[in-house]
Amino acid sequence: MSHLTICLIICVLTMASYIWGKLPMGLTALLSMVLFIVTGCLKASTAAAYFGNANGIMIVAMFIVAAGFNRTQFVKKCAASVNRIAKGSLTRVMLGYVLIAALLSQFIQSSVIVFGIMAPLMMASCDELGISPSKALFPMAIICIATISALPLGAGATQFAELNGYLQANEYTEYVVGLTDPMKARLPMLIGVIIYCIFFAAKFAPDKPVVAVKEVQTRQDNREALSPFKERAGYIIFILTTIALILQRQIGIDTWVICVSGAVAMVLFGVLTEKEAVAAVNWPMAFLLVGSFAMGGALTETGAGEVVGNFLASFANKLGNPYLIGFVFFIVPFLLTQVMMNRTVMIVFIPIAILACKSLNANPIGIMILVQSACLSSFMTPMATPAVPMCMSMGGYDVKSLIKQSLLPAAILCVVSVFWIMTVFPMYP
Repeated sequence: MSHLTICLIICVLTMASYIWGKLPMGLTALLSMVLFIVTGCLKASTAAAYFGNANGIMIVAMFIVAAGFNRTQFVKKCAASVNRIAKGSLTRVMLGYVLIAALLSQFIQSSVIVFGIMAPLMMASCDELGISPSKALFPMAIICIATISALPLGAGATQFAELNGYLQANEYTEYVVGLTDPMKARLPMLIGVIIYCIFFAAKFAPDKPVVAVKEVQTRQDNREALSPFKERAGYIIFILTTIALILQRQIGIDTWVICVSGAVAMVLFGVLTEKEAVAAVNWPMAFLLVGSFAMGGALTETGAGEVVGNFLASFANKLGNPYLIGFVFFIVPFLLTQVMMNRTVMIVFIPIAILACKSLNANPIGIMILVQSACLSSFMTPMATPAVPMCMSMGGYDVKSLIKQSLLPAAILCVVSVFWIMTVFPMYP
């Protein structure tokens, strides 16, 4: 039996365990990682490196930064002000927070960071409204994930250059991606997701957490109020951390370093005690993240992505309808990004899309952006992106509830993206 076959079997068993829900997800994740190692699908040294992965460190640090911010009275005061303006309507609350999150997602190219900034505010507003955060946190996560770099602002302004780099590398320079082309392609999807998350997503969310949520992560407790100095320190640390993340490219400091610095400052200035900081981290979700890296790494090392991609290119060449070709090049990367890192899937599939279009003498721009959009819209499983385990931890979701909430927005993304992009960027002008 080949390593690829073994890897796929382990992946299927892992997903089945997540859905079954009888074993803790963190345990399932680490168990699958061990199986990948002992079967030769993943090098032990590669697996060990995932415990020090920058994304993993970043999400642990953001748990602490968010807990420190949540410890201050600012969160409650801000939530109370938002709720007064919204007049107690969850829809109006969602309107404000969704638009802010979508704007932040244009300047901060990390859904974990944007979600970590917005989650404490949303949780406090839910507390003020007397509803469970489980009604609102996954819709917020969808916005933080699916709207990243949709507009030519901040990191989004470099998307066209990256796509042109793929065209040059694959020697298909008859076509050039313009600065606003990615925005033109993704704008209807952006609008559709925002409308869905504001007006409809809460209807499909559970009324209360499906799994237990740490009290420290969900609401203010009966601890004494912070001293004026510590209160101000909490504000300043959170604001400076947020500004540093927005300006990360300009100041040249890695995002994980900024997040860790913010977490350390929260303890150093007494906003959180050491015990509170440790308790703020959901370690099972952190282990789940490590396991998801291992699964993606195993799929990459065994060549699963390339096998699927080559089959996809061959299949696409047999299809005559450009919309069907576009659908295939969206749905396959979209599904793969639920178990592999989106950057890995993009690296594999965008060149394959270009070569497939080259063999058909077709315009590759629409297909390339479809692949990119699919890879930037992964939110259906805990392995999809680090923001999802963080959302599951704070909102109390299991995999079943996650998938249930994901099906409709995923269908909206697919239909809107394929129809619009293949119409605006036709393969045969």
